[in-house]
Parts: sequence; structure tokens; C-alpha cells
Amino acid sequence: MSHHLDTPLASQTGQLYIDDLYVFAGEGSTVFIMDVNSNVNGLYSEPGFHSEARYEFRLHFDGADYEELTYRVSFGDADADGRQALRLHALSGAQAREDSAEGELVLEAATGEEARGGDARIWAGRITDAFYIDLSLLAVVNGAVKNGIAVDLSGWRPDDAQNSFADTHVDSIVLEVSHQHPRLRPGAHIGVWCATELATDAGGWRQINRAGHPMMWPIFWPDDIQFTDPANTRHPSEDFDADGAHVADQIAAVVAATGTSADPTGFGQNVARTLFPDVLPYVVGTPATYGFAGFNGRTLADNAPEAMLSLVTNMAVPSGLTPAVAERVRDTNFPYVVPA
Repeated sequence: MSHHLDTPLASQTGQLYIDDLYVFAGEGSTVFIMDVNSNVNGLYSEPGFHSEARYEFRLHFDGADYEELTYRVSFGDADADGRQALRLHALSGAQAREDSAEGELVLEAATGEEARGGDARIWAGRITDAFYIDLSLLAVVNGAVKNGIAVDLSGWRPDDAQNSFADTHVDSIVLEVSHQHPRLRPGAHIGVWCATELATDAGGWRQINRAGHPMMWPIFWPDDIQFTDPANTRHPSEDFDADGAHVADQIAAVVAATGTSADPTGFGQNVARTLFPDVLPYVVGTPATYGFAGFNGRTLADNAPEAMLSLVTNMAVPSGLTPAVAERVRDTNFPYVVPA
């Protein structure tokens, strides 16, 4: 649940807050990317990855409520050059959802270098952010959703849009898993979310943040600047019961005020059902896209903000930006991102 925006906690411990999740096809593989620690707020955030945290990609299969495969990445303290050792573990079956399970050590590496092991390869480090949006547009839609009023785009000039994330940076984990993996062969239907967890004084782990669909937090919980909302710590299987009515009501109010649906209540409920549980769907081996054609993974180029803002308002919300605006910070080859 994207935390790009300026908040007290993000500026202090941005290493634990997820900015984006991407899932798409590589070359005979599936690519998973988790971005954290954006500097878009202009404030200082400790560089690198938290050495007492876990960064996890969690995979559900065939619409199951719970994950059956988890990839866990952990990091050591930074050395004098800022490099950190990393370890990748794979957890399968019931272990995939158990914090106490150790799983299988797949590989060991360091930030800034590519490493291969088993069916996987990994890269982690600081990159130029590929995400793009003009935050002034988000502010317009935020205000409408928050207050249940009509979306007023009369002052919005798409031709004047500027990428608020140009030349900003995030710390990124890029995991690529071969189609030879027995659970991730072409045609497999998966749901993906990612999470950060922090070690507790009692010896356990506490989930700090998670992400599935893009833009969820900026749209639906923009005022939760202290990250106290329980959505951060709950499991996706609890999403609809916990927040389905809240999100449906927010959407119903804004589309009713804007006049974009003859049945605002029904529309809001349908969108809530689409977004919850908050996991990103993907069919392995197929072209990924997050847009008006539907949600099937998400590429680095996808204009996910435009798709989400249009979805929740039931109207065209032109962002004024195209994938070309961030083309220089994407690559067609592993690790697919551009190191800063």
C-alpha cells in the first residue's frame, strides 16, 4: 500500500515502507520487484535496507486465501562502502505463512551485485524510481474521495503535467524466478503481495507494511500519517471483512456526487470486491498489464495511477503522462531497473 508521500514515519524509517510492487514476465521467468524507502518527500531517510527487517514476496495460488510460497530477503549491516550482505530464503506450503519457519536458503549475495541460486536470481540496491504521477492530480482525487464530493478536474491541465517522481530514488529488490520452478510454470494463476517485518524485542516478528494493488493508501487512507491503520498489519484474507464496506462507501459517495454511476452503491461494492483481498493477480508467462484492459501483474511502464484514479471515480482521469516519461529508468534486461 504505497507510502510515497510525506509522512513522519516514512521520513524516519522509510526502509520499512513499501512504495511499489511489480510482477511481470522476464525471459522464461517471472519477475518480482519491491521498492521501498522513497526520497520523494525531500527528507532524509537512512539509505539501504533495514538490517533487522525481512522483506517478503508472498504468493497465493488459484485464488487461495493463504500464501503457499514465500521468498524472504534479509540484509546485514552496511559496510564502509554502504554494501550489505543479503540472504534469500524460500518457504513452501504451511511454512510460507509462518514467521518462525526458516525455509530453504536459496542464495547469498550483496547489494549492488547480481546473484543466482537454484531457480532464482536476485539484485538489490538504490535505483532511480520508475514510478510516475503528477501529485497535484492525486490531490484533486484525494480530496473528492475523502470528502465524498464531486471530482472537479476543471483546473487540471493534462498537457502541463509534470512527473513529481523525476530523479527521485528508492531502494529496490528484484527477484527473478525461472519458469522451471514447479509452482511457477506458465499458466499458473498467482496472487502476489509483499510485506516488511521487523524483529521484536520478544524474539518474534511484527508486520510493518504490505502492498498488493498500487495507490491503495494514497487514495483511501491519505490522512493516516502515523501508519496506525490496522490494514498495515493484517493479512489480505481479512481485507474485505475489515475494510470492504468502508472502501465501498467512499467510492459510492464520490461517484454519486460526480454523477458517474446510476447505482453508486453497487458500483462501490463491485470495486471493493475487485481490490480486496489486496493481492496483485497474475497469470505466469503472460504479458503483464495494469490498466484499463484489466489487472494482470504490473510492469514498470504501466500507468497504474491513471488506472486506479479512473477506477475509483468511474470516469476518465487523464494523468497527462505516458510511459515514455520514465523510459530512461527502465531496462529490458535483468535487473530491469536502473541503479542510481
